[in-house]
Amino acid sequence: MLYDTLVAESRKNDTLDDVRSAALGRVRWLVDLLERQRAESRWDAVPLAGEDAYERYQAARAATQAELDGRLAACGDEESRAAVLCFLLAARFDRTGFWQYDTETAALISRVRGWTSDEVAAMLFRVTEYDMRHSFGESLKTVLNAAERLDADGRRAVAPWLRRAHAELRNTDVGARLRGPLAKRLRALLESVDEAHIPEGLIPPYAPWAAPLRERANTSPTPELAALVRHLASLSGPRPAQRWRRTCRALTDAAAVGDLAVEVLRGLAEGDPQCSSGHGPHTRWAGEFHYHYVVHQRDGDLARGVVWAAALTGGPAAVPHLGALALRAGGPGSEVIEDLKLAGAAINALAETDDPAALESLWRLRSRIKHRALRKQLDTALVTAAGRQGITPEQLVERSVPNHGLARDGSLEQEWGGYRVRVAIEDAVTVRLTFTGPGGRSSRTAPAAVKDGFPDELKQLKALTKEVRGTLSGERARVEALMSAGREWPYDEWRRHYRDHPVTGVLVRGLIWEFQDADGQWRAAAPMTEPHGEPGRVRLWHPIRASTREIRAWRERIVAERLRQPFKQAFREIYLLTPAEEETGVYSNRFAAHIVHYRRLYALFKERGWQANFLGRYDGGCEGRAWADFGDGEWRAYFFHEPATEDYGDYAPDHAATDQVRFERREGRRLREVPLAEVEPLVFSEAMRDVDLFVGVTSIAADPEWADRGEDRYGAYWRAATFAELTASAEVRREALERILPRLKIADRCSLNGRYLVVRGDRRTYKIHLSSANILMEPDDAYLCIVPSGRKGDGKVFLPFEDDRLSLILSKAFLLAADTEITDRTILRQIERGV
Repeated sequence: MLYDTLVAESRKNDTLDDVRSAALGRVRWLVDLLERQRAESRWDAVPLAGEDAYERYQAARAATQAELDGRLAACGDEESRAAVLCFLLAARFDRTGFWQYDTETAALISRVRGWTSDEVAAMLFRVTEYDMRHSFGESLKTVLNAAERLDADGRRAVAPWLRRAHAELRNTDVGARLRGPLAKRLRALLESVDEAHIPEGLIPPYAPWAAPLRERANTSPTPELAALVRHLASLSGPRPAQRWRRTCRALTDAAAVGDLAVEVLRGLAEGDPQCSSGHGPHTRWAGEFHYHYVVHQRDGDLARGVVWAAALTGGPAAVPHLGALALRAGGPGSEVIEDLKLAGAAINALAETDDPAALESLWRLRSRIKHRALRKQLDTALVTAAGRQGITPEQLVERSVPNHGLARDGSLEQEWGGYRVRVAIEDAVTVRLTFTGPGGRSSRTAPAAVKDGFPDELKQLKALTKEVRGTLSGERARVEALMSAGREWPYDEWRRHYRDHPVTGVLVRGLIWEFQDADGQWRAAAPMTEPHGEPGRVRLWHPIRASTREIRAWRERIVAERLRQPFKQAFREIYLLTPAEEETGVYSNRFAAHIVHYRRLYALFKERGWQANFLGRYDGGCEGRAWADFGDGEWRAYFFHEPATEDYGDYAPDHAATDQVRFERREGRRLREVPLAEVEPLVFSEAMRDVDLFVGVTSIAADPEWADRGEDRYGAYWRAATFAELTASAEVRREALERILPRLKIADRCSLNGRYLVVRGDRRTYKIHLSSANILMEPDDAYLCIVPSGRKGDGKVFLPFEDDRLSLILSKAFLLAADTEITDRTILRQIERGV
């Protein structure tokens, strides 16, 4: 019988046994009703027959429930309290069935009065036994309604069970919606019993980052410190309300802990991580593999509270630790598993810190963090920080670029023991650290006198060099993104934040800029030159706004003066709307129906700053969509793709098929799809340039070994695409070759013919396709496979822009022009086959 079972299970050999037994005996009728209800819920246990069997079955259940509701409504306070305890004892969450009575217990507790401390203790003890996470949280929420009605003595009596419930809540995956409010209520009840009490486990006992907090709580426990810790642990979101902030400042002052929050923050940013093998996984959903983490999931609220307390009370001292924590918890290549909530709290706290260094830290994070959710929080943080200064987020970014203490020419020199140590930005991608001795001899390796005499200074300077490289890389990407923005600057502002900046200036001075004179006319100035007169405004030159004659002149000058631009500008491709795209309206098929190496494509998305879902065998993984923002975030381009076939492995497809390109325009917080004809020409050209790059680099047509694999699944596409008409990028490559070839020592052996660079060797004549870099041999157009070595070029041939495909074409041209000197038997066999 159910009654005997409940009586037996309720005996724990503790002081509450009599309370449980008395409650079950007081409502024996309720136990009998529950037993009947359970029997009726088993269809196979109810002897029913006939066409209306199910209706009678349902009617029997409804009648029992109605009888139960009627009896409960008639109960007085004492009998109702016994009924609540009976319901809790009768709840089941195991293989014998799922029985929960939250509706009944919540209704009874809301109207019943006169709870005793023993009854509340018995209920708290019972709900902590529940082995279902959500059920535990919901039942605890109901029981706390009774606990909160106890007087001071009653709360003091149930304090041990409140602590037990608090510990169970920390160790149970209840969910943020329930966990935060329940923890706050439990701590308030415990605080009413003992103001100086910090619930066990609230300060994690083993986490290295919490050591300063543990020590202060153990050596100098005060009600003020306990109140502060409880308040910090009450922060469940990445950005607290103003009331929380005011209370945090007041409690910090009252506890007189001053720099404690900054000290704990430093532990989060720089301290030893926790190990999943030694301290258990940071979340119940983590796998069994070995990894390291900073904060356990159950301690996340306290850690985020510490982050904000440090930002609110520590001021400038907290800034470097906030930036380091954001990068540690959310950046690429970290030694710990990512914690997006913790990283988001650090990012948002930086935006609220009134210190110039916080802006530089946000800039560094913007250039290094790639995670989509954190990028959105960074954008929000920049808007917040910019609003505090009355400027736009774009202005904030360009004004926050760190100068690292460099001189205007991008260098920093120091004297160490007779050696001149120099950090210098040499070009758009190179930052060098050099050491020059008393005799004038320079070296990139630190001499022994410097290593032994200035170890700390050397370590700091190497760290600075690494930071400068990161800033330079981020600025190069940011300035290139301005090609789609069409922005203009007042000349003085541009000169201060761009041309004369120690880092940005190295890039800016290698680009073509347009200056507006007093008559409103725009005139372009060559790299490394000053504009005429006193211009009013400045903008970045883009070939889409220039005439064909002007573009040719700039390209000729760049090559003639051997000017290596920071990125492709003078030779930049232009993509204009085609009649076919005007016909399709809202989408372009210009780069559709290509077969690409999928993992290379996905990696290139990330490298170019595009976001994309990953194709694979999961819900939604059969439809790929990559997107990126252009025009200072006002426009968004989408590039659709999908697995090339359905028969791929469990992880991801090897190949993908490309599809449409579409555009959306931002309207407030929303994005609206627009016809291609309405897209800004700069935005359209820059987005299509990226898509052309994706296809050109990852297409199997650019794979020289494809024809030798013995598979013909995509053979027709490979044969059609590998020597197809030139794309816009290949046309620019051809134009660059027109200027480069006459300056080469093999010029007399090379010529351009349509889509090919023709190279005359002694054994054969070769045609190198300007898009795929694949080779055909005359006279029979036999295919010649030459696999690139993977090594970078020697730099002996000047190239006006960085282009791996152009470098590959030229390296093949030099090889084939001297084909009698080729010793590779694999290549020779192919050449000699048709001779």
